[in-house]
Amino acid sequence: MLVGIDSYSFHRYFGEMYAEGLQIDPGTRWDMKDDFVPYAISLEVDEVALETIFFPVFDDTYCAAIKDRLDEAGLRRVIGWGHPDGLHRGQDEGALEDLIRHIPRAEKVGASIMRIVASSMLYVNEDHGPQIAASVKMLKKATRVAEDNGVTLAIENHIDFTSEEILDILDGVGSDNLKVNFDTGNALRLFEDPVEAARRLAPVTVATHTKDIISRRGGSPSDRFTFWPSCPAGEGLVDLLSVARVLDESGFTGSLAIELDLLASPWNQVPEEENVAQSIAYLKSIRAQIEAEKVSGGLCA
Repeated sequence: MLVGIDSYSFHRYFGEMYAEGLQIDPGTRWDMKDDFVPYAISLEVDEVALETIFFPVFDDTYCAAIKDRLDEAGLRRVIGWGHPDGLHRGQDEGALEDLIRHIPRAEKVGASIMRIVASSMLYVNEDHGPQIAASVKMLKKATRVAEDNGVTLAIENHIDFTSEEILDILDGVGSDNLKVNFDTGNALRLFEDPVEAARRLAPVTVATHTKDIISRRGGSPSDRFTFWPSCPAGEGLVDLLSVARVLDESGFTGSLAIELDLLASPWNQVPEEENVAQSIAYLKSIRAQIEAEKVSGGLCA
């Protein structure tokens, strides 16, 4: 069981602030190569997820520098495409072209997995059937490019599709180069039990957003995002230990990768580094517990 960090946890540091006064600007700016990568290395994680919106992914020299640093540190990596709305429920040909342009860039940073997004919460209340059919059509084209480049696309449940619908998309595409990036918090935001969703998706999951969330007083759960803000791992409603057990039992070889998005109070008042470090410590404790259970089980057997 590996532990990792998705760079989206530092989206404010990379200059992205949510609209409608949901976030304040912390006044800090990071560079992927010079700030995020060294920070991740300092926490002794096993894997990093690099969001392409936050670094010059088409700059070969820049990508080579990231690759060299991660190679030297021995960190695995995932590259991420599609924030915030991906393929716009299979309706945006320009987005498909952009995805296809990005796929060959994975090798430039030494990644073989690319997290992708087909839709978003913008379209969650629309009929899902047409969205699934249209996304399948586009993803068939994208996976052919991925196959040619030795890349596995990992579709995220992005407050758009349920775990069962994600499986419908995989079945429709029918390619070994399309797997899943399982987001624990987004499952709950769609009113799924994250553990049950993990059980469905674990056999095809190659990456995660190991996200913990809480519920906010006031508003409606159907708001899906503002009602369900994120928090450091271990502080919220998601049974991350049980999720990790399910993934481990399925033979999952990726990482429990912390992702923080809209942070709830009081965690939105402290630096991202503190929230991420706390989360990584908790995820490492989960890993230790699972490893201890295996040893104990082996001794009992």
